[in-house]
Parts: sequence; C-alpha cells; structure tokens
Amino acid sequence: MWRRGADRFQHPAQVIAGGFATAILAGAALLMVPAASRSGESASLVDTLFTATSAVCVTGLVVVDTAGHWSTFGQLVILALIQIGGLGIMTLATLLTVLLSRRLGLRARFLAQAETKSLSLRDVRRVVRNIVLFSLASEVAVAVVLTARFALGHDYPVGRAMYHGVFHAVSAFNNAGFALYPDSLMRFADDPWIIVTVAVAVIVGGLGFPVVFELLRSWRRPGTWSVLTRITVVLTASLLVLGTVVFTLVEFRNPATFGRLDGAHKVLAGFFASVMTRTAGFNSVDIAGMRPESLLLSDILMFVGGGSAGTAGGVKVTTVGLLAFMLWAEMRGETQVNIGARRVPENNQRQALAVLLLALAAVAVATFTLLGMTRYTLDQVLFEVVSAFGTVGLSTGITAGLPPAADLLLIILMFMGRIGPLTVASALALRERIRRYELPEERTIVG
Repeated sequence: MWRRGADRFQHPAQVIAGGFATAILAGAALLMVPAASRSGESASLVDTLFTATSAVCVTGLVVVDTAGHWSTFGQLVILALIQIGGLGIMTLATLLTVLLSRRLGLRARFLAQAETKSLSLRDVRRVVRNIVLFSLASEVAVAVVLTARFALGHDYPVGRAMYHGVFHAVSAFNNAGFALYPDSLMRFADDPWIIVTVAVAVIVGGLGFPVVFELLRSWRRPGTWSVLTRITVVLTASLLVLGTVVFTLVEFRNPATFGRLDGAHKVLAGFFASVMTRTAGFNSVDIAGMRPESLLLSDILMFVGGGSAGTAGGVKVTTVGLLAFMLWAEMRGETQVNIGARRVPENNQRQALAVLLLALAAVAVATFTLLGMTRYTLDQVLFEVVSAFGTVGLSTGITAGLPPAADLLLIILMFMGRIGPLTVASALALRERIRRYELPEERTIVG
C-alpha cells in the first residue's frame, strides 16, 4: 500500500507523529518571542518547549503560571496550540485539503482515517467536517455560558468575561486544563454554573467523536449501539459515579480539600475531581492536600483516561473495557471474546493488550527515572508521571520545581500519551513485516 524506499517514512502513524512534533516546535518558537512574555524577555527553551508540548498534547501541566508569565499574545498562542492538538493535525490538514481542492485523494483519506479513528475510508471528508463543526459549536455554547457567568455572577467587564469564557471553553472541550488563574478553578469551587459547565464540556470532548455522533443519531435506541459506544458509555458513567462517591467520602472531612465546603458543594467537588482526573487538568481543590487514597484513585482514573478518537488521554476506556471482556471470556473458558451480539477480532484484542503493556512500561520507567532525579516521594512522582502520560495536567505542585532533565522526560511522556503508545511504536517501525511461514506450535506454562 505504501511505497518502500524513499517513501518508507510515510506511514500514517509516522506522519501523525511528525505533524504533532512540528506543531510543538512551531509553538515553542512563537512562545520564545519576547512579545509572548509579560516581562518582554524571551522565555527559556525548556519552558517554551514544555508549554507548547503541554498545549498541543492537551495536557495542562505548566512550569510557569499561564496568566502571570505569558502575555495576551502568548496566551493566544497557547490557545491556538490547544485547538490544533484537540482537533488533530491530520483532521485540520484534511479540512484544508477539502477547502482548497474540493478533492480528497486516497493518501489523504488514509491519513485522516488514522487520526480520526474512523472504521471505514468512506465519508472521511464528511466525518472531518462534522468533527470541526461539532467542536466549534460546543466551544461556542460553553463560551456563552461561561461569559455570562463571569460577567453577571463575578462582575467581570464584558471584554474580560468574553476572553476568559472563550479561553476556558476551548481548554475544557479539548480536555487541556489550562486556566487563567494560578489556582486553576479553586476560586469557583462553590459555583455550579462554572464547575458543571466545564465538567460537561470535558465529558463531551472526552467521549470521542465516533461515540458522540452515534449517540446524537440513536440515543433512544441503545440496542443498536456499536461495541465502541456501549463500552465507552457504560465505563465512562461507571467511573464517573465511582470517582464521585470515593472522592467525596475520602475527602469529606479533609480540611485541606473538601472540608471547607458545605454538603452539596462537597459532592460537586467530588464530581468535578472524578471528571478531571479522567483526562482534563482543572482542579477545584488543592491536589497536594488530598489523602493518599485519593491520589491512588486519581492515578488509576488518569491512567484509564476517556474515550477513543476524542480529546481525552490515557489508555482509553475502550482498551480497559475490551481487556475486561477478554478476562471474562478466559475465566469462562471461552475461545472467543463476544460483546453483545458481536465478536471481537483477535487483532483488536492484541492491540488492546499492546497499548496497555506499552503504557505500563512507559509509566514504570519514567517513575523510576524521575525518582532518581528528584527528592520527591513516590506518591508525588507517580502522580506527575501518570498525569503527563495520560495528558491530564493535574499536579501535586512539583512541576515547577523539577530539574530541566525531568521536564524533558515529562515532555516525552506527554507526546507519547497524546498520539498513543501504539502509534509511537508503529511510527518508529520502518515498514510492516508479514511473516510468510508459521513455526511449529508449543504451549508454555502461564502463571
């Protein structure tokens, strides 16, 4: 399908990885311009590269305060990088191709398919158009609500309210977690208009575009849902409820987090924490003040992440759900994995296992390395590593105090987490190797 030799590096996964890398470098270059900083001086290479990576990979980890360090120009650069990263380099490239030539060649269709995770090459152009329109419409709706609340509920001038509304709407829908406040959204912990609006935007953006479109078409007919939609909806709802209940119970009397809130706002904070640990990076309470049980639950939720083909990070709920069905089938002695009235192909099962193992390896190696670089505790380091790899953006407050080498490690993790462990592996492969023979079979002892 793809020519060898000179075009050996044109595998879709390689082009996607190269596209994100190019956007990161371009963003870092713009952030190094003196006008991007409030001080009027060029920011350091590590700071700009870290911020650009965090924005393009829609993570939200920061080494400098977004509002305090970056000028309006710098903030707009970050906002543009978030939008580019959320929609996907190949989605934007495909849209540009459609607008300019009104044609979409087979090569561009393959690239768009790899980025949007569409299961068929047909109607890729329509899918990309719908993604862009739905994303922009969602961001506008969220921005209107936030702008109105900032202006009417917090007495912001209209211009400032609109700016903050648009910035946080784009950041929320794209699951980026960048905020224009040094305490993220802690000052709004008891404001359901802002907290719920941001949470809903994060959930919708994190479900994944295929799931959202299918729900819009057939939300009244769950029996017709695809396997992808069933797994995503059921696991997303289950994890949101589980997180809300556990966070609320564990942190209920913690004076450093939920203790200062009244009963209803404690539940709201628990819900917000459950949503944000899945993929976004906003926080309404001090993460560093959370109990160890909450930090461990956060690690798990951040590692799982959200839905496939959306703005969420992590290994994705579809991966975890498929592995759960594989385990259930194995425990029952079944030779095939069935979900509903559908059988899951073996290559799909291997893909899920490969994603999980690569993710576990990346987190383990990075945690071990970061522990050797710093004097922080295992809880803090593991939280930071999983947050970076899951493109979540939450932090216990150690990001700004990490050495440059540790920052570079987190940059790599954010990059891997955004484009996917399996995409990274396939991007590094020069070509697919098909074995034209089979070796004799021999079983080994497992367990």
